[in-house]
Amino acid sequence: MKNTRIATQLIDKIIKKEALVGVIGLGYVGLPLVLRFCEENFKVIGFDVDPRKIAFLKKGRSYLKSIPSSRIAQFIKKGRLEVTDNFSHLNKPDCILICVPTPLTEKKEPDLQYIEKTTDSIQSRLRKGQLIVLESTTYPGTTEELIRPKLESTGLKIGRDIFLGYSPEREDPGNKGFTTSHIPKVVSGVTPSCKKAVVTLYSEVIKKVVPVSSPGVAELTKLLENIYRSVNIALVNELKMLSDRMGIDIWEVIEAASTKPFGFFPFYPGPGMGGHCIPIDPYYLSWKAQEYDFSTRFIFLAGEINVHVPYYVVSKIQDGLNGRGKSLKGAKILILGVAYKKDVDDARESPALAIMDLLQKKGATLLYHDPCIPVLPSFRKYSFKLKSTPLTKPLLHRMDAAVIVTDHSQIDYEWVVSNAPLTIDTRNATKHIKKWKNKIIKA
Repeated sequence: MKNTRIATQLIDKIIKKEALVGVIGLGYVGLPLVLRFCEENFKVIGFDVDPRKIAFLKKGRSYLKSIPSSRIAQFIKKGRLEVTDNFSHLNKPDCILICVPTPLTEKKEPDLQYIEKTTDSIQSRLRKGQLIVLESTTYPGTTEELIRPKLESTGLKIGRDIFLGYSPEREDPGNKGFTTSHIPKVVSGVTPSCKKAVVTLYSEVIKKVVPVSSPGVAELTKLLENIYRSVNIALVNELKMLSDRMGIDIWEVIEAASTKPFGFFPFYPGPGMGGHCIPIDPYYLSWKAQEYDFSTRFIFLAGEINVHVPYYVVSKIQDGLNGRGKSLKGAKILILGVAYKKDVDDARESPALAIMDLLQKKGATLLYHDPCIPVLPSFRKYSFKLKSTPLTKPLLHRMDAAVIVTDHSQIDYEWVVSNAPLTIDTRNATKHIKKWKNKIIKA
């Protein structure tokens, strides 16, 4: 009876919207989730280790392009949203959602330090009746093999005293067609009572909740979604390089194939892979597969192809300059777009970074323009210390080549092509331009 009572009390608090929700990690995943709970009249505490983010939020200001400040300010003003970098308050929330980064090490192995540190912070303040849900992308087994033992070391029993589940994030920054509330949410729990609590919580803020049998299933679901994209992107990137040698336009091929009403879904080539999911997540499964003496050959092959694409782009830049009697060494190159995809302000794992690094190593002088990223921060592997240069006619005239790496919708590419001596297009952004085709190289 006691076991049922603790779970029932938590579920009752959630349904009555009396449960205090805590979200750890206020980035592209955590902040939209915070606002979604606020919109449904929950009180929320947002936790983050970055004092800059906390300072912005306390003033009702946003640091994400996809979220207007007005959405945040209204909940700060109403007292529905509190934000802090003081993790001693983790004993307060009834439900704690973990939305922290899961990057790779230099050896492309899972780096779970943020999950581990967060779990340690929760563990030291854990109390009866709390629900903990991991949202960070990770390998199957993380929830039960890493988080569960730490929480149960307190003497509190999962499924009886406290509750644990996994629900992978499915945010798509910049995609206005899919908001947090409308993206179906896969959810799981370590025990039946855990699962019931997780289903109840997310059902209050997400239109469609998809329960699965275990955290392992939910963890692998997220990886499958991104591995599916990684493999298909690698396929079209490989075909892009082959079709270039054949003198065939791969974009025209994809457009023609897309007319088939069944059995085909279009993927598009580019300068490589970027973002905080697709370049990273497949390696989480590859690493875990080694425990089972299994080699994920498709995943490694896809990764190998996608890592090679920036080298291909640089070779096309070099060929284009050579054709105009220019050397890559000493050439002035303007990179158009450093975000990992169009109309977002996130450059994590962007293929632009690898391309810029290769160009610098070959002696090119680099500038970049990105309307979404005014200053290029330091990253795990790269540090360029550059600011976005205003896109002007005199600037384009000074350059030896402009390289379209991210096809932001704010940029007039016909105007760019007309003013730049050479344009290398990795995104098919110039497909409708006919007048200056001799100044365009597809890469």
